[in-house]
Amino acid sequence: MHIWGHFKTITKHKLLVMKHCFACGMYGQGLRHDLSKYSPVEFWNGCRYWQGDHSPNEAERRAKGYSAAWLHHKGRNKHHLEYWIDYTADGDHSMGGMKMPLRYVCEMLCDRVAASENYMGDAYTDAAPWEYYARSRGHYILHPETRALLEKLLLMVRDEGQAKTYAYIRRLLKQTTKFE
Repeated sequence: MHIWGHFKTITKHKLLVMKHCFACGMYGQGLRHDLSKYSPVEFWNGCRYWQGDHSPNEAERRAKGYSAAWLHHKGRNKHHLEYWIDYTADGDHSMGGMKMPLRYVCEMLCDRVAASENYMGDAYTDAAPWEYYARSRGHYILHPETRALLEKLLLMVRDEGQAKTYAYIRRLLKQTTKFE
């Protein structure tokens, strides 16, 4: 059981995401980001399966065949693409990615940047979030517009840096209505 290690990891991640969300002008989202990680099901499973260099959800999934912590987490945090998977509206009972509101795509970007920074430490570069995404992008279930925006933002971080990308996000958010 790695209580202190897990607590430090999730708190450092939360603070990094908060910093990135604030840089994008998303203050409320930065403050609320990942609060469910401190709930009993997520926190104690995280302590039990913590290794310090990648998500404990992977270890829980290998041990049990599923991750109770992840199932809880993705159902409560709208910045995860998995929150937005539903049956498609065409009636054929297939699953598809629903279009994510802009503010959650932006928070997802901040989450991916922070996770890369947290797990990579000094080895982090602005290319890391794109590289991590690119390794798995073929199996993500995303709405085409959400995919296009997320990839655009990840590539902007890679090619132009965080400051320019976050300035772009601030401009985008100012152009949209509160509920988009």
